[in-house]
Amino acid sequence: QVQLVESGGGSVEPGGSLTLSCSVSGNIFVMGWERQRPGTQREDVASITRLGTIEYANSVKGRFTISRDNEKNSILMQMDNLKPEDTAVYYCYAGPIKSDQGTPVTVSS
Repeated sequence: QVQLVESGGGSVEPGGSLTLSCSVSGNIFVMGWERQRPGTQREDVASITRLGTIEYANSVKGRFTISRDNEKNSILMQMDNLKPEDTAVYYCYAGPIKSDQGTPVTVSS
């Protein structure tokens, strides 16, 4: 059974940075992050394939950077210049497997 392990997140002031990490116990082609902001549905934030193809939501382009370690089946997402609207629960996914736990990120002064 494939398992996801997330870490990172927390609270930061606007303009600050946080890093999220996720590892999966298997070789999955596409990995990424979704987020669910208060009162909204989950939305895709960033994804990366084993070949290094990356996609970002328009709202995070230029601020978030996703990277991947294929040997460790893990991804990192560096989040810079965070804004209050980035406040959400962030969920890692690997292919069709999606985290149920999530990691909260709060951006507030």
